[in-house]
Amino acid sequence: MRFTHRHAVEADLPRIVDIYNAAVATRTCSCDLEPITVEARRPSFLKHTPHHRPLWVAEDADEPALGVVGYLGFLHFMNERPGYFMTADLAIYLHPARQRCGLGSYLLTQAAKAAPSLGIEVLTATIFASNTGSLRLFEEQGFERWGFMPRVARLEGSERDLVLVGRRLYG
Repeated sequence: MRFTHRHAVEADLPRIVDIYNAAVATRTCSCDLEPITVEARRPSFLKHTPHHRPLWVAEDADEPALGVVGYLGFLHFMNERPGYFMTADLAIYLHPARQRCGLGSYLLTQAAKAAPSLGIEVLTATIFASNTGSLRLFEEQGFERWGFMPRVARLEGSERDLVLVGRRLYG
């Protein structure tokens, strides 16, 4: 499969929400307990800009009719405190039909290439410890385990551990 990515536009928001809600339903990679709506997601969507903290959507170049099949967002690390602006927290979500086919690797590779032009030197992500597929994906892309937070989330009565992964791009 060949993938492409571009900056998300507001018309992509319903598909972004659909992909995210599919992840919410799995209880494996989000702490949201209920599906979100387009209107609820709009304020955070509007915070992304192409030159600061972009939000990308990915498409399958071999099947363009599918439309958006995943997305990656560069988020602020630690509540938008300026001293942390060199670090971005990544959010990556893939349509279930495009998981385990190279899309995640593609998006993370592109994020690492683009980060310096965005003033980003460090990439991080937090992943449930039980989400071995995502942990493996990030480790294959050069991320290391930088932290472990035991039992910090509860989903339907089940406590979850969280792993912080990170990658310093240079320096």
